[in-house]
Amino acid sequence: MEEKKKPKKIKRKLLDKYRLVILNENTFEERLSFKLTRLNVFVLSSSLAVFLIAFTYILIAYTALREYIPGYSSTALKKQATELNYKTDSLQRVIAMNELYYTSIKKVLKGDVSASDFNKDSIIEAVRTEASEVDLAPISEDSILRDKIDKEDKYNLFESATSSANFVLFPPANGTISEPYNLKEKHFAVDIVLAKDTPIKATADGIVIFAEWTASTGYVIIIEHSYGLISIYKHNAALTKIQGDLVKAGEVIATAGNTGELSTGPHLHFELWNDGYPINPTNFIDFK
Repeated sequence: MEEKKKPKKIKRKLLDKYRLVILNENTFEERLSFKLTRLNVFVLSSSLAVFLIAFTYILIAYTALREYIPGYSSTALKKQATELNYKTDSLQRVIAMNELYYTSIKKVLKGDVSASDFNKDSIIEAVRTEASEVDLAPISEDSILRDKIDKEDKYNLFESATSSANFVLFPPANGTISEPYNLKEKHFAVDIVLAKDTPIKATADGIVIFAEWTASTGYVIIIEHSYGLISIYKHNAALTKIQGDLVKAGEVIATAGNTGELSTGPHLHFELWNDGYPINPTNFIDFK
């Protein structure tokens, strides 16, 4: 009987009505009164709590307040961070390439390049061995193609377009060579005695890749030409071109002088480099 009475007591407690009265403290006049039950209070409190939770979630999820929550980042910020990461990586690669390029230029300026010795006989023998292993006997398809080409050329009124360009180097200045090219002593240039302020001319068409002052060699200008050729002009009194300028063969690029710690008189220190290797300028240029 006691177990049956317990649910009835709980139900009665939840459904028992109470009156909440608000009185004026001075006159004890009744202002407001509410009829409440414990069940109504529980339902009202739960509804209010759910409403507050839902309102807070909507306010944070769909407004700019979400960016102030620690650990949260918007899609726009993630996109900007990704783009900045890509740009940073690209800039690092460009910087690394520029550092390698300037390092090679410094080696050329200092003459710190080792000459490679090649065994000419071994190279010729290797080429002969490779050629002997190839079957050079003509096949039927080759003969058919040759006949077809011969017939087409037989009635061709125009000659085949062939471009034969002779790459001629222009002497930067005419004068007496005081110190010739010497590979053993690492003098990768010819020194030409000149009067002060003699015009120095570009040896070929190209673009100026370096035009600055150096303590040891004074005013230096370096021009990059076609076919992997680079020409260097040192100890100048002044430069008439800057980095990035396009020059033509025979165009004045500087004036002869006696600048730099390594200079002992007015002259031109002229170097030629091909694909990173020094070459003797007198083999290609007549300075007289």
